[in-house]
Amino acid sequence: MIPDLDCAVLLPIDIQRGFDDPRWPRRWNPDFEANALALLGGWRAIGRPIIHVRHDSVEPGSSLAPGQPGNDFRAGFEPFAEEPVLSKSVNSAFIGTDLDLRLRRLGADTVVAFGISTDMCVSTTVRTGANLGWKMVLVADACDCFDLPNGGGGIIPGRAIHDAHVATLAYEFCDVVTTAQLLPLASAA
Repeated sequence: MIPDLDCAVLLPIDIQRGFDDPRWPRRWNPDFEANALALLGGWRAIGRPIIHVRHDSVEPGSSLAPGQPGNDFRAGFEPFAEEPVLSKSVNSAFIGTDLDLRLRRLGADTVVAFGISTDMCVSTTVRTGANLGWKMVLVADACDCFDLPNGGGGIIPGRAIHDAHVATLAYEFCDVVTTAQLLPLASAA
């Protein structure tokens, strides 16, 4: 279903340098950065609200810990001066933060989410948002995901993990669109 974006807020999730650290597994989406930058740029061009989400890890030695270079946003994804940053330390951007209140103050009814990683912070934020009553939209091709161990000595490819999570989210929690589908809708809203 094509979402109504009249009262939508864009939520880039955890697009941080720390995920380039060699301690993280390989990511699968070669188009992630181009799609995510196009989405961010297109949203800014029409002057719609954006709340950037940054994972401020509390785990010792994390590449995403505050004060570490990996905590910074990736090049091109830095917030503009007027764009707020929401700090979180768990998977969901709604847990332990004031995201719900910020969205209400903006008069939002829809949250458009994308970022790193589909199966973790993006999925958890989409699920929590839907459970709280927000209309959630996932821009699937502006997400990325890691290859992960399967617990039996093998690896599950990031693309397979991404696809499974997108299918689950679309079945019950959100509308799923591509960057190319969303940008004209946002401009028309």
